[in-house]
Parts: sequence; C-alpha cells; structure tokens
Amino acid sequence: GPLGAQGVVDLIAPESARADLVALANTLEKLPLSEEELQWVHVLAEGWATPLEGFMSEDQFLQSLHYEHVVVNGEFVPMPVPIVKACSAEEKKKVEGKEQIALTLPSGEPIAIMSKPEVYEHRKEERAGRTFGITEKGHPYIKLIMDSGDFLVGGKLQVIKPIKYDDGMDEWRLTPTALKAKFEELGADAVFVFQLRNPVHNGHALLMQDTAEKLKAKGYKKPVLWLSPLGGWTKDDDVPLGTRMAQHHAIIKNGVFGETPVVLAIFPSPMLYAGPREVQWHAYSRLNGGATHYIVGRDPAGMKHPVHGEDLYHMWHGQTMLQMAPGLQK
Repeated sequence: GPLGAQGVVDLIAPESARADLVALANTLEKLPLSEEELQWVHVLAEGWATPLEGFMSEDQFLQSLHYEHVVVNGEFVPMPVPIVKACSAEEKKKVEGKEQIALTLPSGEPIAIMSKPEVYEHRKEERAGRTFGITEKGHPYIKLIMDSGDFLVGGKLQVIKPIKYDDGMDEWRLTPTALKAKFEELGADAVFVFQLRNPVHNGHALLMQDTAEKLKAKGYKKPVLWLSPLGGWTKDDDVPLGTRMAQHHAIIKNGVFGETPVVLAIFPSPMLYAGPREVQWHAYSRLNGGATHYIVGRDPAGMKHPVHGEDLYHMWHGQTMLQMAPGLQK
C-alpha cells in the first residue's frame, strides 16, 4: 500500500498531480461529504487509520464491527470503530459499477477520488448496537448514523490536497509523519500522549506531571508530552475547539508541565462517544503518530445514557481495556 517514509499510510497526492486530479474529478460522478465524513477523509489521508487506504469495504466494515480489527495479509490489525461513507438509494444508482467517483465538499469542490466504489447495505441498528451497546437516537452520534443514507460506499481514496479548515488552527494539525519527525528532533525516547476533548483541569495536569516522573524513574531520559485535543465533530454541549486550544496554549505558557517538552497537536477525528471501544481507537491511532505511552483518565469517551441519564459506560473500563490490550502494554 501507499506507505509513507514513517510506515504510515499517506493518501495525499503529490503537488505535481493535483491539477490533473481536479480535472479528472470534474468529469466523474460526485458524492458530497458530510462534515463528519470529511473529517474521516482527513484521518484516512494522513494515515491515522493505517492500514486503511479509504472508506471501509463491506468486508472491512464487518471485520471492524465483529472483530474490532481489520484483516491484512492474514493478520489482525486493531480497527475498533467503523470508518464509512453513507449514500442514499438515488446516489447508489449513480455510482454503482463506476471505475472512479469524486467525493466533494458541500460546495461541490472535489476533495478525493474513490476507486472501484463498492456500495452495500447500511445496517444502522446493527452498526449502532455493536459500536455503542445501545441504539437510542438520543445519542448524538447514533443520530448521525440514523439520519444518514441507507447504503455505505467503500473504496480506496486518492486525496487531492491536504485538508485545511482555515479556522486559524491549521498549523496545529500536524500529520503523523510530521509529528514523528518533531519527536525525533526533540530527541524524545518516550512520547506520552493525552487525548483531550475538554479544557485541561488540575487533575489532568497532575496526572501528566506524574507520568513524566514515572517514565524518568523507568530510565527514560527525554520523555515528551503530546497534548492531543480531538479536533473533529463533537456534541453540541462540548466546549468548542477554539476555546479549548486557547486554554491549552495558556497552561503550556504558564509552565504547568515543568521542564517536560510539550507538543500541542490536534487529532482530526470526529468524536463517537463509544466508551471503551472508542478509547482503543484513540490509543491505536496515536501510535501511528509516534506515541509510545497513552494516558487514560476516568470515563474516557463517555457520556450520559440518553434515556435514563446514568453513565453510559463504566468509568474505569476504558482504562482496563487498554491495560489488557496486546501491543498497548504501556
């Protein structure tokens, strides 16, 4: 597959090929991307979801739902959440059997070319039930699923150019390849990552300082903290990214982390609120960006149950799952 220098997938076309790809895209059948699907294109393009090279085929979708892995050359690779693109019955007629199609922004601007699209049934209840353990539409991501098309379309992607949002925060959206280079430049012998979807509070800061001390006690000379706020779709009552980033900058400037070097870099994925299952996605994807250690607090990726208001997931299960995971023993 199209592995970049750092062993992660890179689906972004070289600059020299971009004009031709735009011209080609304009001759093809087009499917618009939702906000959340565009964010998945971003995730796929930069290799956060290595080894995936595009939206999941039906086989990959089933592997993710039932095995929480995809099968590559007879080996299991962790892939705990489905990364899929929805389409309607009308759109299905347009794209089925095509050699290539274009995926576009709502404006119609082409973003990517999908090869050999495979259209299959979007089994929404099964997808929700297996991913979240519930099917209630009061859960915000399940609502996205239920409101989306009745079919899914999978296929390998060529992404025309790097995805930008022009919101003043693009410089903090570092690719896994750029992050690995940065950690190398800092001379890091351990990179501990903290996934955030909220402002950093005192408890978090203490946890991070404590982790740096523990790593040094284990013999690491240069642990680096990667502060990794999630930058994709979140539910309406979560703190917006701009506000969170301003707070993250302020605490770094105030020297909260002592002499530990800090790299602040946004993770472009949408949030699912799928509890322990999503935590595994958060951890495995960061390994592709050069993390060696993953810090997890209580109730990661959790929320209240949309009907009875209790915690949807047990607050320590996310941590327990990671501690037991092969390949994530850190």
